[in-house]
Amino acid sequence: MQIGPHILRNNVFVAPMAGVTDRPFRQLCKQLGAGYAVSEMAASNPRLWASEKSSRRTDHAGEMEPKAVQIAGADPQDLADCARFNVERGAQIIDINMGCPVKKVCNAWCGSALLQHEDLVKRILDAVVSAVDVPVTLKFRTGWNRENKNALRIARIAEDAGIAMLTLHGRTRADGYKGDAEYDTIRAVKQAVSIPVVANGDITTPEKAKFVLDYTGADAVMIGRAAQGRPWICREIDHYLRTGELMPAPLVEEVRALMQEHLPAHYAFYGEFLGVRTARKHIGWYVQDLPGGEEFRQQMNLLESTAEQLAAVDRFFGSQHKHGERLQYRPSEAFDQALAA
Repeated sequence: MQIGPHILRNNVFVAPMAGVTDRPFRQLCKQLGAGYAVSEMAASNPRLWASEKSSRRTDHAGEMEPKAVQIAGADPQDLADCARFNVERGAQIIDINMGCPVKKVCNAWCGSALLQHEDLVKRILDAVVSAVDVPVTLKFRTGWNRENKNALRIARIAEDAGIAMLTLHGRTRADGYKGDAEYDTIRAVKQAVSIPVVANGDITTPEKAKFVLDYTGADAVMIGRAAQGRPWICREIDHYLRTGELMPAPLVEEVRALMQEHLPAHYAFYGEFLGVRTARKHIGWYVQDLPGGEEFRQQMNLLESTAEQLAAVDRFFGSQHKHGERLQYRPSEAFDQALAA
């Protein structure tokens, strides 16, 4: 798998997720087998570039290459300037967000709302591709509602503009994250263009990843919510795609050590006050399907210091040994549904 000059080690990618794929999490996913990970989306509004939130979102210090920044906006010139700004700060790939369905984003005519305006999509893609000398990619949805699916037209516009890779989420803007992702549109897009196509949406298990790749012919899969609390899903998928064999659940001691790495990196990135609060969701995802996980999550959310939080997490994973040397997951409803599909 290759994006421009960058040769990736595999075709298992981590999706850009606001409030999730910060630098510590991206780095962890890459260490645990992801071939590629994209930053949270950065606003193209130049007044926001110097804000603390935007600076964190585009911080790639020490990150494994290639370093990819996702940008969002509706003005072609602002997006072009934002792309240049981020390339100057070290971005090696620019990804344009036309997939986010969140109302706050769409109400500003950004994200997937742009799919209603194909002429504007073309002007944005032309402007950004012309502005930088690094690969530009596009993440988008199948259309703005099920009656108006225009992914094929958007894909052809993107290829003509010089976009290096397409990532297509198998839902419309109106779907949000409800219902099941569909893969027929991704398959059709892959057959219609010559640039790499990445399949995204409801890829929650190694078996599902293989099915989606086989069915769509896509060049890669992008994992979103399934990586929350399970960043090792990247290596599990990669291993299954290469060997046809499922990996066992990770060792308790491995995840205990992983938490001792992830949390301090998270605290260092955000600082004491914000770090302990933003870490709560990550910890909740890690423990949600483990024995005693919900009770622990509720207790952990009351802790106010990073030291207390880190110690509590260490004790929790130490206690998991009584259930076996490997983590004993209680399959969640989402995973049950994915396995049954």
